[in-house]
Amino acid sequence: MAVTIFSIMIVLLLLGFPMMIPLIVGAFVGFFSLFGGLSQLETMIQQMMAGIRPASLIAVPMFIFAADIMTRGQSAARLIDMVMAFVGHLKGGLAIATASACTMFGAVSGSTQATVVAIGSPLRPRMQKAGYGDSFILALIVNASDIAFLIPPSIGMIIYGVVSNTSIAELFIAGIGPGLLILLLFSIYAYIYAKRMGVPVEEKSSWKERFRATRAALWPLGFPVIIIGGIYGGIFSPTEAAAACVLYALILEVIVFRELDLRGVYNTAKSTGLITGVVFILVAAGAAFSWVISFAQIPQAILSGVGIDQMGQIGVLFVISIAFFIGCMFVDPIVVILILVPIFAPVVDQVGLDPVLVGVVITLQVAIGSATPPFGCDIFTAIAVFKRPYMEVIRGTPPFIVILLGVSVALIFFPQIALFLRDLAFADPVN
Repeated sequence: MAVTIFSIMIVLLLLGFPMMIPLIVGAFVGFFSLFGGLSQLETMIQQMMAGIRPASLIAVPMFIFAADIMTRGQSAARLIDMVMAFVGHLKGGLAIATASACTMFGAVSGSTQATVVAIGSPLRPRMQKAGYGDSFILALIVNASDIAFLIPPSIGMIIYGVVSNTSIAELFIAGIGPGLLILLLFSIYAYIYAKRMGVPVEEKSSWKERFRATRAALWPLGFPVIIIGGIYGGIFSPTEAAAACVLYALILEVIVFRELDLRGVYNTAKSTGLITGVVFILVAAGAAFSWVISFAQIPQAILSGVGIDQMGQIGVLFVISIAFFIGCMFVDPIVVILILVPIFAPVVDQVGLDPVLVGVVITLQVAIGSATPPFGCDIFTAIAVFKRPYMEVIRGTPPFIVILLGVSVALIFFPQIALFLRDLAFADPVN
């Protein structure tokens, strides 16, 4: 049955159907095979509805809405100006500023696609003019934008938290350490690249200009304060923080900056509604598909085949990392999380792994796979946004992927990279 289901799904993907169709068809075929007909079809519908029922999922459309509002407004530009004022004069400063701005906007939006558009669109021409190679620019933007998967709010972490019943608040704070480490390593590589290629530095900003740029960016910097401060100060739940972000984004772009009018807000809401519809269909279909493969005990057969039952914690983490990395090279990250997390959940419990650490490891692999050929989804986002050919977009990615894989290995052997801040914030962490 497993071979039949996966074969049908692969054929549908190769024929060009969107991912939701293979998932729904795979679940349907699974139910038909398990129950010998359509007598239990209502169970499939119940599983789909159960998949989108958790209240935590409400945070997803609200973070998407807030990110869309900020992308259409001034928030991104003000963050860029502030970062450039402080690091633009360093060797590789423009590249470092680009990586830093992607990280900061990711901490505001939680969306890699929004970060590619909001930060990459204005900074790519500027980097080209400064003398950076376009393949380096595109690879930097794509990979630095993926830090948004780790820096809160992370939509991937929300989905993982819902599927695995793990604290989203703990996941958020645990992602900060690895995210900042990746930013540091990207910045070092940018410095080396600029020095090797002889890229000139920009004029150093005065402290007066830095103060002006920082003051202009204070409003957008309020987003991480709301999210992180609100959640860990006990004021908001993650879902309530998402709602507060939407309100703050509306106040900022409509009233303070006056960048959006009511028609602009309507168009933004309509765009968010379409994206949310796709996300929730994926979540519902993924829930039904996960139930089918769990009921048929397919995960147990697969995992026993690789001998994961005899592995320790480090071995299990390596297997999880490889599975998610390969999965996201071909399939949308949300789908991979929905399918693979239930498969590995029993093993994670069996070896006593911290689910928060597992969530950060998975989120990092999702980020890497999303920017890795052949079919990483962020590669195609960059192709669409920058209108550049596939090979040009992926040419500069290997050094960044090596850095990300290095952080992955470090995270497995030194879990406190992720758990240190979590343990500080929570006296009684959830295990």
